[in-house]
Amino acid sequence: MNLILFGPPGAGKGTQAKYLVNKLNGFQVSTGDMLRNEIQNDSEIGKKIFHDMNDGKFVNDEIVNKLIKNVIFDPNKKGKLIFDGYPRSLSQAKNLDLLLKESNQKVDFIFFLNVNKDTIVKRIEKRKILEKRSDDNANTILKRYDTYMETTKPVLDYYAKKPIFYEMDGTLKIEEITAKIDAFLNV
Repeated sequence: MNLILFGPPGAGKGTQAKYLVNKLNGFQVSTGDMLRNEIQNDSEIGKKIFHDMNDGKFVNDEIVNKLIKNVIFDPNKKGKLIFDGYPRSLSQAKNLDLLLKESNQKVDFIFFLNVNKDTIVKRIEKRKILEKRSDDNANTILKRYDTYMETTKPVLDYYAKKPIFYEMDGTLKIEEITAKIDAFLNV
């Protein structure tokens, strides 16, 4: 079963993805984690990613799509992918469709955790303290939120038409969101 967790930065995608990885014996596909790994490895790609993220921009699709392709075509992960933070643009969504089709897979569920800007800022300020993430500061958060909403509106429209798309209130408690997801998955 392949799933997409969709929502603005700080919506709780990562928390739900970690839960689902354990529950479904799946693999979390976090573009954020992949990108932070590149930065940590201080690769050329990592340096470009670092500058884009610090400016509140999204990393270009070419870089992200290349990282995603490697995961999708990993035979050990086939049918067990939990996408956390991907796709973020219409071109990424179409790329994902193409890659899944090429690898004889599909998306079974799409969950959109809808959260307002004020809640996101509070959560990310808290996360910054707890997780010590350098990409979490107020100005960057606001830029990332605005960029997310602007860039992903077409992606939301694209997925909202599908019968596997479920929007839920991302301001609910973690356990409440988890219970709703479990009910949809029937697990």
